[in-house]
Amino acid sequence: MEFEGFREERREVAGMAVRCRIGGNGPPLLLLHGNPQTHFMWHKLAPVLARTHTVICADIRGYGFSAKPPASPDHAPYAKREMAKDAHGLMLSLGHPQYAVLAHDRGARVAHRLLLDQPDAVTRAALLDIVPTLHHFENADAAFAMGYYHWFWLAQPHPKPETLINQDIETWFDIHTSREPKDRSFFHPEARADYLAALREPGTVTAICEDYRAAATIDLVHDRECRDARVQCPLLVLWGAKGAIGKWYRPLEVWRRYAAGPLFGGAVNSGHYLAEEAPEETLSWITPFLAAR
Repeated sequence: MEFEGFREERREVAGMAVRCRIGGNGPPLLLLHGNPQTHFMWHKLAPVLARTHTVICADIRGYGFSAKPPASPDHAPYAKREMAKDAHGLMLSLGHPQYAVLAHDRGARVAHRLLLDQPDAVTRAALLDIVPTLHHFENADAAFAMGYYHWFWLAQPHPKPETLINQDIETWFDIHTSREPKDRSFFHPEARADYLAALREPGTVTAICEDYRAAATIDLVHDRECRDARVQCPLLVLWGAKGAIGKWYRPLEVWRRYAAGPLFGGAVNSGHYLAEEAPEETLSWITPFLAAR
């Protein structure tokens, strides 16, 4: 696995450490990963995107080797609003007041909040394999509850789920990442090693649970407070054809309710992990989208 030409940095953003990897030249592009991963998930896409962009791959708060605030009764440190502040602060610290965003899974939820809170900062955004958190919860049914059962289990009170996960992190990781059947060799060995090393860091599993607790509580408060807000910049939404999003929803129709600007997207022949399962097809959508003016 290569991040050839990239450098790894650890930067302080409002008192929070952020691990990131930076490479390339051109307009700035922020990449935000999903759960339970790190920025290593972009190893197949980032070097290609760096041919035309300055690519910044960040570990989001609580994940990877970025800061991990402790559990709190209100879960406020893991509100997507706070996590989005980290992302924006990182880009400002690097001298990029305006930038594009590519994000997956939990990182895409952070990006959605970033699009609402910093509409003048994000020039265009691509979100992978999500519909808005508010839409999930307000349209939850048995299929969602069974398919995304982890949303409800990880959100149980501290320290119940993390106590069980920490007893056998690797087994949990393999089960958790098998939404569609896959063997242990699915992830690149170096990426898998980084994911597991981060999960074994003190506080990571609790941080992941706090992320989901926030989604079920304070994030919904924030989302309902700005229910009428719309994404203003051009938006690309992609989902895995073998995954759940396209089975449960009509993603473009859902996102049209949340987007005021140009909206594009479609299914990729993959499961949940588009960037690792189908990098070339994913890039075939992302590259022209980023190039458009």
